[in-house]
Amino acid sequence: CFLVAFPAAINTLGLAGHRSRLCVRSLRTLSGMTVSHIDEEVAKLLKLKAQIGGDEGKHQFTLKTAKGTRDYNPKQMAIRERVFNTIIRCFKRHGAETIDTPIFELKVTLSFIYDLKDQGGELLSLRYDLTVPFARYLAMNKITNIKRYHIAKVYCRDNPAMTRGRYREFYQCDFDIAGQYDPMIPDAECLKIVHEILSDLELGDFRIKVNDKRILDGMFAVCGVPDDKFRTICSTVDKLDKMSWEDVKSEMVNEKGLSEEAADQIGQYVSMQGGMDLAERLLQDAKMSQSKQACAGLTDMKQLFSYLQLFQVTDKVVFDLSLAHYTGVIYEAILTQNGPVNVAANQNGADKKAEEGVSVGSVAGATTAWWACLTPRAGRCRVWGSASASKGSSPSWSRRLRRCAPQRPRSWWPQHRRTS
Repeated sequence: CFLVAFPAAINTLGLAGHRSRLCVRSLRTLSGMTVSHIDEEVAKLLKLKAQIGGDEGKHQFTLKTAKGTRDYNPKQMAIRERVFNTIIRCFKRHGAETIDTPIFELKVTLSFIYDLKDQGGELLSLRYDLTVPFARYLAMNKITNIKRYHIAKVYCRDNPAMTRGRYREFYQCDFDIAGQYDPMIPDAECLKIVHEILSDLELGDFRIKVNDKRILDGMFAVCGVPDDKFRTICSTVDKLDKMSWEDVKSEMVNEKGLSEEAADQIGQYVSMQGGMDLAERLLQDAKMSQSKQACAGLTDMKQLFSYLQLFQVTDKVVFDLSLAHYTGVIYEAILTQNGPVNVAANQNGADKKAEEGVSVGSVAGATTAWWACLTPRAGRCRVWGSASASKGSSPSWSRRLRRCAPQRPRSWWPQHRRTS
């Protein structure tokens, strides 16, 4: 066969595997073959190659994961499984049930970065948190009271920074309390849960910072911040965990247009940390006492710490006026690197260097529609990373977890808000 006589030519032309499709005259031996015969047969093969397609246009690619995602090997998964089991046991101790929702929702319900369109024409979006799907689940099923936990992947960040632990795809861990409750009771339980989980995981010493958006807004008002600058100044104050006060003040004054006098007054307050006694002291403060909003938040903060005393977790919880963003009560947990936290040492606005450390999660609390929907998000990729570091399998995280703000009410959410 010609194919046997010219294997090198066949391989060079890329036609191996197509022998059954070739119609070439049979040659018993190479004797008697002339150069013209060979040229004729090679021309036929080249023509056939052109018909079936050559190497041109073949897509060359490198096997890798998509930007902002990663694989996890069996050792890493074993650590993750241990972390998840610890968290789930804690949630169940507090009477929570679990649910599951689709990873995508109707675009009208959930609109963010990653949009999809199915063959039926429905516009969809990948979920970026677990709270909006939970709210949709409650509204669809007319559920008014539930404790639920949900551990699942969410999709966020169009421009990920994986070296800083910021992924497009990551796990979020939610514990939500939906229903009618007296003020601060669900918040206190959520803080208790965060305390239990971080203690059980044995990641190291930690601190849970807490604040209330009403206190923050009242502070801005009495310090002379214009109403239209509340949001932008709030986002600048929230950078105090990454920037010095001098840099934060410079941004407020030079970039945000705030007066230097107002910035200095804010600086006096955001340096304060403490417990129930700080809330009591601020209630007597000449400026803060002028804001009804701040006084309402401080009164609830006192109530919160009274519940935390009953739960015996006040040794790890700090009232921190620099914790900004979002609505209602705000919580955030961090790992500390400078030994045990001494809350008493911070009663009068002591140095905040001890708080610098590894971020392992955050908790956002808000009253949504007519239910109190409190969501501690422990940022499982972050906690898993810290657990891995303790096992020597990966570096520890050095940045604070991005917090997800409670969403604005959608048209299908109940419109009557709960009143405290």
